Amino acid sequence: MTPLLKSTPKNTRRFWGSLNQSIDPPRESFNRWLLERKVIDKGHDPLLPSDCDPVISPSMFREVMNDIPIRLSRIKYKEEARKLLFKYAEAAKKMIDSRNASPESRKVVKWNAEDTMSWLRRDHSASKEDYMDRLEHLRQQCGPHVTAVAKDSVEGICSKIYQLSAEYSRRLRQTHLSLLQDLSTEVCASPPQSRLVYCYPVRLMVKVNRGHFSKLELLYRYSCIDDPRFEKFLSRVWCLLKRYQVMFGNGANEGTGLQGALPVSVFEALNRQFGVSFECFASPLNCFFKQFCSAFPDTDGFFGSRGPFLSFCPVSGSFEANPPFCEELMDSMVTHFEELLDQSSEPLSFIVFVPEWRDPVTPLSIPAYEHEYRSGSQHICKRDEMYYRAVHGTAVLFLQNDAGFSKWGPTPERLAELTAAYRPSSSRTSSLSSPV
Repeated sequence: MTPLLKSTPKNTRRFWGSLNQSIDPPRESFNRWLLERKVIDKGHDPLLPSDCDPVISPSMFREVMNDIPIRLSRIKYKEEARKLLFKYAEAAKKMIDSRNASPESRKVVKWNAEDTMSWLRRDHSASKEDYMDRLEHLRQQCGPHVTAVAKDSVEGICSKIYQLSAEYSRRLRQTHLSLLQDLSTEVCASPPQSRLVYCYPVRLMVKVNRGHFSKLELLYRYSCIDDPRFEKFLSRVWCLLKRYQVMFGNGANEGTGLQGALPVSVFEALNRQFGVSFECFASPLNCFFKQFCSAFPDTDGFFGSRGPFLSFCPVSGSFEANPPFCEELMDSMVTHFEELLDQSSEPLSFIVFVPEWRDPVTPLSIPAYEHEYRSGSQHICKRDEMYYRAVHGTAVLFLQNDAGFSKWGPTPERLAELTAAYRPSSSRTSSLSSPV
């Protein structure tokens, strides 16, 4: 798995360079691509997608197209807005000149870009709002023409990334089968003669703090039945940590947003008020309850994972769902919830936490900067870095059947305690214990 993850950024930058030298891969786009692909992947590898239809990822295609001809950043000051407008006009003109565009597209883009540059040279008294309005107008006029000429290149990027993944998945599978075949041959052969050999120490280091190491010991004791003496514990912990390190990358804070979790106080309120004792999207590293679903049953199963949630079919119980922020995964999650609720007459409840992207907002929405999440790197970060303020609102949704609503309905009193538990506190504890 490692070769693909190491080579992909370089390959991706090369393909992006063929599109426009000023475009870099969107931040953590590859991580989101992995999540979106695994929703539909039918291949054998637990991490690398290798059998997906369609081949071109809608998630990656959408992200790249949003950055054409340049990536638009959040603007605070007037001068930043002026520079961004100029860069957009310049990049749009450069891209349309370097591509096989129609005469009409060239005419529209060049005229609007040159008109914008002329306006910038002529008007120095414009406000930040004036620049942003002009930018929006320029995007509406030029955007369809610029994205049309870039479409083939973007599809090529998405297709190439998938082909790399499928190829590495095939090689890994061949290597594994070859190793198993060689092992079978050795077992059948006559036992080798005993002899002395030199042993060389090899350091295969991964990090985990003491609290989470103790937590992994407890989860292993609860869930693992084939290793009562803990003889395989350390090697399985290493595989677990390495899997998530490889998936999310080694960069500072890379991938941690995809592993963020609710505060301990919120989990405690969910358990007290709504009987929640199971997490639909977690890992042994960020779970609160000892029962949860996660992406990798081969490494996580020893520590309590019940496998991917889209393959998990409960008929009763109260569940918490805080999925990674991938639209395709969240759509599949809701479809799965609805099917489970339709099929069960037992009390069944799902409490879902998702980013508040809608306008108007949902009835129960926690405003941005007024609540916290636990860091996705909580197993290695410092204690004072355990929590961070959410920069977006969070919508809390209740999906329940009739029996679930009767037992765990969102009454005003219950919602009040849940909302209060979400408020940031200077005395947050990083307690890892579970109430159940």
